[in-house]
Formats: sequence, structure tokens, C-alpha cells
Amino acid sequence: MQNITVPKGFKITTEQFDRLAECDQENRLELTARGELIVMPPTGGTAGRRNSRLIQQLMNWSDMDGTGECFDSSTIFILPNGARRSPDASWVKKERWNSLTQEEQDGFPPLAPDFVIELVSYSDLKNKRYEYLQAKMSEYIDNGVRLGWLIEPESRKVEVYRVNGVEVLNNPLCLRGEDVLVNFVLDLSSVFS
Repeated sequence: MQNITVPKGFKITTEQFDRLAECDQENRLELTARGELIVMPPTGGTAGRRNSRLIQQLMNWSDMDGTGECFDSSTIFILPNGARRSPDASWVKKERWNSLTQEEQDGFPPLAPDFVIELVSYSDLKNKRYEYLQAKMSEYIDNGVRLGWLIEPESRKVEVYRVNGVEVLNNPLCLRGEDVLVNFVLDLSSVFS
């Protein structure tokens, strides 16, 4: 399938989105709460490598910790506001995940993760999508995400999103999962390189 070009503000219903997402396995799709279809470009090699390092560290911790489930960027979550969002990495507390039916787990889970990461890629910077990613992070928090990290490797900057606001960190060596991902420490050396 070829990449899709969608006019800015193009709207579809949630049912149309669900059918499109099931048919189109090559493009990363999202749907805003207002029904606007977002087609995200595929990542380049550097972003793919960096995101793999994020997922690897989160998954290793999650396996050892055992209190939740880790998800990659291909998972679409249905947020309480109706948006369908796909964070680069996410984690859901096991009790919340287990409260879903098998059908909900197999489809697009109808919940906001407890934790999300968005990694700013070269194409995000080139296409001036940074403000869009900031708005997406705020939307996550507004819909129940407890902790979120927006990581911008080129400037070595991280925005930490919490219910009580946003904190900007310049050139941190690592990030801590606070009271959401207890004892999780993300080493940023492989992400910033």
C-alpha cells in the first residue's frame, strides 16, 4: 500500500477510522477527538534505533517489575475523549489492563495508558510537528495518563508531563519513573547518541 496524503483537517468517523486502521497496516494512523485523521510518516533509521532502545529498557524493567504491561508504537489506544492515539512507548498498570475484556485487549484498548513516551524524530522537526507533539502530550495527561516524557534527542531536551504541569530538563543523563514506574530508570545515552 502507498503512503496516504490527507488534507489538514480531514475528518472521518470513529467507525471509518477503525476500518481504515485494520486495512492499512503500513501507515501509522491516529484520530483526534475532533475526528481529524492524522497520517504519520514512517520513521527513519535513527529514530527507529532510538525508539527500539527506549522500548528495550522499558520492556526489561516491566518484565522484572511485573506490575504492568508495556506497548510499542503500533498500539492504538482509545482515550476517554474519543481520540485514537499511538504513543511511541507506553505502559499500563496490570490491574487496569486485566479489567479489559479479551475483545478490548485484542482490539484498540479503550483506556489511557498510565505512562507514555513520545520521541521527537528528524521528520517531526523537519515538518515542524513539535507543537503538535506537545499538544498530544497534554491531551494524554488530560485523559488520565499519569506521567509522560517528550524526548527531543537533537537538543538533548526532555519535557516531563505530569498532572500538575510540565517540567523541562536540559541534557539529563537519565529519567526516573517516579511513583508511576517505581524503580524504573531510563538511561538516555543510547537515545541521545
